[in-house]
Parts: sequence; structure tokens; C-alpha cells
Amino acid sequence: MRVALRDRVAASDPGLLRLTAGLRTVFSIALTLAALALMRVGVTDLVAGAMSAMVATFAIQEKERSPQAVTLALGLPVALASVSLGALLHSRVVSGDLFFVLLIFCAVYGRRFGDRGTGLGQIGFQVYFLSLFVGVTVATLPRLCGVITVAFACGALVRFALLPVTPSGILVRLRRAFRARLAQLIAAQITLLDADPDDRGKALAETRRRTAALHETAIMIQGRLEQGTADRTTARLVQRRIADAEITAERLGLLLLTASGAQRADTLTMHLPGAPLPSGGPLSRQDETTALLRRELEALRLLVLRPVAQGEGAALSRVRNRLLGYREEEHLPPAPPSVQDVFRGIGEASRAVLGLRMALGGSQDESDDTPATARSREELDAEDAALGGEEEAEDEAQPTGLRRPSTRAAVQVAVGSALAIVGGELLSSHRWYWAVLTCWIVFLNTASTGEILVKGYRRLLGTVLGVVAGIALAGLIGHHTWTAFALVLLFIFAMFYTAPLSYTLMSFFVTAMLGLLYTLLNTYSAAVLVLRIEETALGAVCGIVAAALILPVDTDRRTNELLATVLDRLAEVTDAAVDQLSGGPARDLLDKARDLDQALADLRSSVRPLTHPITPMRGRRDTARYVVAMLETCAYHARALAATAELLPEHPSIAADPRLRAAGRRITGTIEAIGARVKDPRSIAAVGAAGSSIVAMLEPGTLAAPRYDRVTDRVLRHLQRLDEAVSGLARPLGVPSLAP
Repeated sequence: MRVALRDRVAASDPGLLRLTAGLRTVFSIALTLAALALMRVGVTDLVAGAMSAMVATFAIQEKERSPQAVTLALGLPVALASVSLGALLHSRVVSGDLFFVLLIFCAVYGRRFGDRGTGLGQIGFQVYFLSLFVGVTVATLPRLCGVITVAFACGALVRFALLPVTPSGILVRLRRAFRARLAQLIAAQITLLDADPDDRGKALAETRRRTAALHETAIMIQGRLEQGTADRTTARLVQRRIADAEITAERLGLLLLTASGAQRADTLTMHLPGAPLPSGGPLSRQDETTALLRRELEALRLLVLRPVAQGEGAALSRVRNRLLGYREEEHLPPAPPSVQDVFRGIGEASRAVLGLRMALGGSQDESDDTPATARSREELDAEDAALGGEEEAEDEAQPTGLRRPSTRAAVQVAVGSALAIVGGELLSSHRWYWAVLTCWIVFLNTASTGEILVKGYRRLLGTVLGVVAGIALAGLIGHHTWTAFALVLLFIFAMFYTAPLSYTLMSFFVTAMLGLLYTLLNTYSAAVLVLRIEETALGAVCGIVAAALILPVDTDRRTNELLATVLDRLAEVTDAAVDQLSGGPARDLLDKARDLDQALADLRSSVRPLTHPITPMRGRRDTARYVVAMLETCAYHARALAATAELLPEHPSIAADPRLRAAGRRITGTIEAIGARVKDPRSIAAVGAAGSSIVAMLEPGTLAAPRYDRVTDRVLRHLQRLDEAVSGLARPLGVPSLAP
């Protein structure tokens, strides 16, 4: 029961990153409040200490402990300088406003220097905001400097002693999350197998969601491998095994869909909501073969859930041997070819699970191995030995001057903040800084006007709901100081825990918390919270106006840039994989595939304004969803090609095939033509008709009844599907097609 609960928590919060962020912040604030209470300071200083501890915690973003310590050490003098200037400029309105705008520009510009520049900029801005919030003066400055020092010390104590987090520890938890999410995906596939015709759409939607969650965890793991593993070779080995497990799990779902229909399922069905569902296939009938398949899927799920540290045990070893046996023809049950392919898919998934356990240092007891299991181990060992040298990453040319994203954002935020200061002063000479804070926040982690618009809308919605909650809580709590602080801690934890999930929820908890802080400072009233809504709306509008008028990057331009990047990465992966499969030199394919995944994730984030439910442009929304789904289909086949190519030249059952080069040139030519059109709408590039040159290479019947034990057929099938998917991108992107 405890293990099952831990797995569910790990799956819902990969790496426990949200839980760690929330607990670390709450503990830092609680320790600060306890230390300040022993010093018998006033409520204002308690509020200042709590806010300082929060800033000292969330502003530090480096992954390694040493850089974190350096940034935290540099952050204290930055914080003290910022609050000192706030006190000195307290009575000089114009000078204070001008300095605030300059500080905002420098804080945003500092993002170009990485995590440290971003963290120090956040500390400088937030502490200056704190000085405005508590009304620091020269007389109260020494005491407040002491409070900030205590808060930073408590934050350091929590970070490095009470709740230490290491890259290797995060990686261990991410691997546990991957295992839990893989098991959840298999459970969703079992539900899809058992679903009635009326429930198949819902079951497929759940399978899609679980597949996307597994892919998200795989990307998170890839981003932390180098810091969390002992050396580059180990990192590449784990990366390969994670990729294998993800690809085989997604392939298993596609095979289930194919066996459920009279025709082969399109890969797009797994990525595009609303795609037609296959029906009328062998698995539509409930018989002994279907019951056996269900049992074996459940056995695979149990195999996945077994923690690596516990070993397999005799019973689970027998299960593993049985599932791996489905990779051999003689162990397949008598069934239609499409159903046999599902059993082969189970065998391949079991092999991927075995490889992942071996890469993570699991038990290597081979006493119970069957011949099929022994062959799988030999293949995995040969693949491990094939890990060769790595290519040096090429430095891409970076934009300069005002075209640099950090410079452009700094200018936009500075202009928007200046507008927010002027407008905020007209609304309230005492609370104008809320408008500036909103303007600052809507620019965080956004890159286009559309993203800023959506973020501003979500912040305003969360603020309105938070005001309602704040009014109710202020009336209930009254002047019970420590009860209010306890609720503040609860809301801060909820704020950090929900931030990656919902910006609206985070804004709700922030505003509700502020209502309690105003109560503690004896400045609470319903009018103050209503003013908070007005200032928030004003700040959001100022940010949107600045983004739209000052060095604008509209959503279409940003999306086209990211789309061109995805196409470039897709062409690189395809070209390198096909070249290696054709006998070319070894490449660092998994790193190229990771770059493709990251580029696709950036594009997916950028098109959210176009796919948001409130968008009035329904046609563009549907087109954006279709294009992203097609690109996800392309990325799946490209990852599969890269994973297969990585097995060369040491895999005992794979041989290079020079015929693949022609197919690869055809596909990359189509991708480049589409990319040229995206980069320049005046381009005359066109694409050819899909499939003819690749279909000619396939044996009759290969696509209708694919053979999973024949690697060449598998490669050709992925190339065929990739060719079709890439050609399918031409129509929605307005790329003309050549006549056959």
C-alpha cells in the first residue's frame, strides 16, 4: 500500500520537484519566523522576514549545490543594497520611480547571464518591492537589514542542511516517476483493450494523456542526466534505455489500436484528439486470445512497477522470461497477424524494461534465464559496448543588440513598468507597485504578445477569485496573528505546488495570502483588495501594450520561428539516423533526438495562445492543433529511427542497408522545402507526392502485416510513416505539391 501510494505521488509530481519547492519555501519561512519571534520583533518585521525568505528560496535555480551557494552568497549584498536604496528613495517619488524602472531593466537584462543572472535580478526586484510593501525608511533600515540577513541565513540552512537536494537524488526520483508513469500508460492501454465501443473514445483520450505524461518525464530525465550521473557514458546509457522504453510503450499502444481495427491505425490517431477510431478488428471480439493479451499486459505492468533495488525474484523472473519469449516466433499464440504483432510489442517492451533495469544497476542474476532472455541480454550488452565517442556541439549564432531576447524583454518590461507606475499612481499613491509587479510577472517565461495576453488574463482571473477568498478569510481570522501566519504558510506551499500546473491557481493563492498579510499589517479593507484587482488589470494591460508596441514579437512570428527550428531538428535527426542506418559513421543521435523533443516542447508552449479555449479564431486553433499533432507523429518516427540506428554497428541482428539513403534524401528534401516556406512565404519550394519511392522498396504486404522481428522492415515502415506525416504538413502550412 505504501509503495503504491509513493508511486502515485511520484507519477503526479515527477522528481517531487513541486513538493520539494513548496516544502523548502515553507520551511525557510517557518524557520525565519521562529528566529525572528525569539528576537521579539514586530509584525511588520515578521512579514518582511517571511517575504525575504521566500525570495531567497525561489530565486535560486541552479541545479548543482556549489553554484547555488555562490548565488545565495551574492544575493544577500544585492538584497541589502536594494532595500537600502528603497529606504533612501522613500521620500523622493520621481527619483524612486526612475530607479525602479532602471532596476527592472537591469534585472530582466540579467537573464542573458543564465540562472545566476536571473536569480540575482529577481532578488533585487523583489526586495525593492518588499521595501515599498512594508514602507521602509532610513530609520527602520538597520532593523530590516538584520531581518533580511536572518531570512537568507535560514534559507541557506534549509537548502543545504534540512532539505538538501542533489542532482543525483532528483534523477533517482525522476526515474521512479518514469517507472510509475510507464505503468500508468500500460494500465490505460489495458482499459483501451477492454473498452466498449461507446467508451473507446474516452479510453483513447486517457491513453494519449498518459503517453504525453511519459514523454514529459523522459524529457525531464534527459535534462538532468549529466549532473545526476557519474560520467558521460552512464548518462548516454540511461538516456538510450529511457528512449527505448518510451518508444516501445508508445508503439504498443499503436499496435493495440491496429489490432482493434480492420485497417492499420495511423500514428496520428495517437496524437490528434478527434481522429477516427479503428474498429472491427480481431481484438474487437472478446475471446481467449484477448483474455491472454490482457493478462500479459497486466504482467508487463507488474514487471514495470517492480523497483530496481528489490530485484525480480523467482516468480517475477518467470514472468519476465515468458514475456521476452514473445520476441521469438515459436512462442507467439495462434492468432491473426495484427494480434501477434501486439504480443511481439509486449516482448519488445519487456526487453526495454530489462535494459532499463540493467542500466540502473539492477540485479544481474542470470540463473533463471531462458534462451530468449539470454539472447536479449546479449543484445543489450552489445548495444552498451557500442557507446562511442561524442560529437562536439556546434555553437549556434546568437542574435545581438535589440534582437537579443533578453535585451528586447528588458526594454519592453521597462516601458511597461513605467506605464504601470504612472497609471498606478493615478489609482493609488500608496499601492501603485502592484501594477508594476503584475507587469513584471506577465513577462516571466513568455516570448510573444499572445503568451503575455494569456498570462495576463489568467493572472487577473486568479486575482479576482483570490480577492473573494481574501475578504472571507480576513473576516474569519481577524487579528489572530499566528493563525494568519499558519494560513500564509499553507497558501505559499499551495502557490509553489500548483505553479507549474495552473497559473490561475497560483495567482489565487498569492492574492488570498496577501489579504492575510494586509490583515496582519492592519491595512486590510475590502477597498484595498478591490484596488488590488484594479492594479492587476492595469499592470496586465501595460505589459500587453508594451509587448505589442515596443519591439513586438507577435505570436505568428514566434510560432513560425519555433516551427522552423522543429523542422530543422527533424531534418537533422532523420538525415543522421538514415545515414547511420545506411552504413555511415556513428552520430550522437540521442542528443539530436533530445534537441528535437525540446524544440517541439517549445513550439507546443508557443501555440497555446492559438489553441486557448477563448480564442475567437477557431479555424487557426484547429490548424495549430493539427500541425502540432503531425509534428508529434513525425518526432515519434524520427525517435524510433534514431533508437534503431544507435544499435549499429554492434547489434548482432542488424545490418546497414545502403538503399535507405534515397528514402532519407526524399524525406529531408520535403522537410527542407516546408521549412523554406515557413521561413519565407515568398519561397517557391514545393513538395513531391508522398510514399512512391519508399513503397517500392518494401516487400508486398509489409505495411499490411508488419513483421516486428525484421528490423529492416521496421525501419522502412517508420520511414514510410514519416514520409506520409511530413507530406501531410504541406497542406495546412500552404506549401504547394508537385504533380506525381
